[in-house]
Amino acid sequence: MKALLCDEPGRLTLVHRPMPVRAQDEVLVRIRHVGICGTDFHIYAGKHPFLEYPRVMGHELSGTVEEAPEGSGLAAGQPVYIVPYLSCGHCHACSKGLTNACQNIRVLGVHCDGGMAEYLSVPVRNVVPTGKIALEDAAMIEFLAIGAHGVKRGGITAADRVLVTGAGPIGMSAIIFAKARGAEVAVMDTREDRLAFAAEGLGADYTLMADADADAAIARLTEGNGFDVVIDATGNAGPMQRGFAFLAHGARYVLLSVVRSDITFADPEFHKREATLFASRNAQPDDFAEVVRQMEAGNVPTRALNTHTGRLSDAVSLFTEWSRPEAGVIKAILEV
Repeated sequence: MKALLCDEPGRLTLVHRPMPVRAQDEVLVRIRHVGICGTDFHIYAGKHPFLEYPRVMGHELSGTVEEAPEGSGLAAGQPVYIVPYLSCGHCHACSKGLTNACQNIRVLGVHCDGGMAEYLSVPVRNVVPTGKIALEDAAMIEFLAIGAHGVKRGGITAADRVLVTGAGPIGMSAIIFAKARGAEVAVMDTREDRLAFAAEGLGADYTLMADADADAAIARLTEGNGFDVVIDATGNAGPMQRGFAFLAHGARYVLLSVVRSDITFADPEFHKREATLFASRNAQPDDFAEVVRQMEAGNVPTRALNTHTGRLSDAVSLFTEWSRPEAGVIKAILEV
């Protein structure tokens, strides 16, 4: 079978590999669509903190069942999406239902080879029928679930004023699900095109440039109070640290981003606000189900989000092209 291998930072190779051998408790999936994530671009650029090379990337996956074990409820040819978090099921976190934070977790395309290949064999519990969702759209379920999980972690309600910092795909997913809960949502970014899309395509109520005037703009917008919830999706330590200054008293700060470096904040400022800091890692089954519900309800603009498509066989050149900011990629999807 064909697979796309990231040999080292900046170098991709289309290779031929043996077909995966399905274990007794696994499903062999014929991969049809692979969403390209910021994680994949970070791997390509050598910036991911949890990865060893070489690696077959790809964790936003949809396809059709090739082979499935008896009693799995899955049949050959059935459209499915893949939950890419391979949890152990027996550690302390898993025993509490926190499979997204499994102590022995392996994420497809990060800790082990992923789905930028023609076939992939994964445990039955990680394969979910797409239902009414088109296969191409199903390749976006995972990244949307990341935002849905962050919104859930922040306990967002219609009474909240929310700021999402970083208007990349993950930030956009947070906007979608914060709006679905009825919150008033502002978004901050350095790119005017992303801010325009967040307002026009996703219904963000306010947009803010991440510049030297941002603090004053936020003070005006919130009457000097700050935001009830701040969700960071920048993937950059500087903005993550700056976000602490945007918190209202009693606010919640949700870090969707993960970076290699330490981040710091002023404890007196954080303490006097009695603020709460949340990490938000991966997503849980109910987050995936929420994405599907919102997709089926027509509340996710999938066609607008999917700005670029290409074939796996062309991915070596496409990665270079799509990684440029001027390419205007929101979500790129490879067809396999």
